[in-house]
Amino acid sequence: MIAIIDYGVGNLFSVEKAFAALGAEAGITSNPLEIKSADKLVLPGVGAFGDCMKNLEESGLIPLLKEEVAGGKLLLGICVGLQILFDGSEESSEAQGLGFISGQVKKIQADGLKVPHMGWNRLHMCKPHSTQDLFAGLAQDKEYVYFVHSYYAVPEDKSVVTATTDYGETLTAAVQAKNIFATQFHPEKSGDVGLRIIENFCRL
Repeated sequence: MIAIIDYGVGNLFSVEKAFAALGAEAGITSNPLEIKSADKLVLPGVGAFGDCMKNLEESGLIPLLKEEVAGGKLLLGICVGLQILFDGSEESSEAQGLGFISGQVKKIQADGLKVPHMGWNRLHMCKPHSTQDLFAGLAQDKEYVYFVHSYYAVPEDKSVVTATTDYGETLTAAVQAKNIFATQFHPEKSGDVGLRIIENFCRL
């Protein structure tokens, strides 16, 4: 089973529906036993970085998530679920992130463009496709996905960035660090391309 982590934030039902459309066994849960027994984890997130971290702390699930990720379990972060994988964010300077990936989350500087960055935008893949990534089977630099965000991750190690998008500047769109995968865009709202990305995660 794939556990979609419920900590009081996130577009949980849309995410669950996307997995169900692929025939994947996935369920929304905050039950530690179900999370521990799951094959893979999904960490959604919407809203402010600080609010997401506050809810996650209050859920009591942070030690379990750290244990499962350290043990090698695959994790997919979505939107703010990507951002909270990092050390911290300019959006909520008082909040500490999970620290799974070293780096900070910074506000988009898009002169002359509206922020938040909202709508469809093109993905630029940073690495050749393989069967071990989220973008297997997708066309290089031709796919569009759906974004809603005002902040983006800036990893210390640039090699973890697997895709970018352009919006006034180059923005991190996806990352991979060992068993951690994450997208700034919403694959569950990105049509057939998003479903392919979710299917690729299910196959990993």
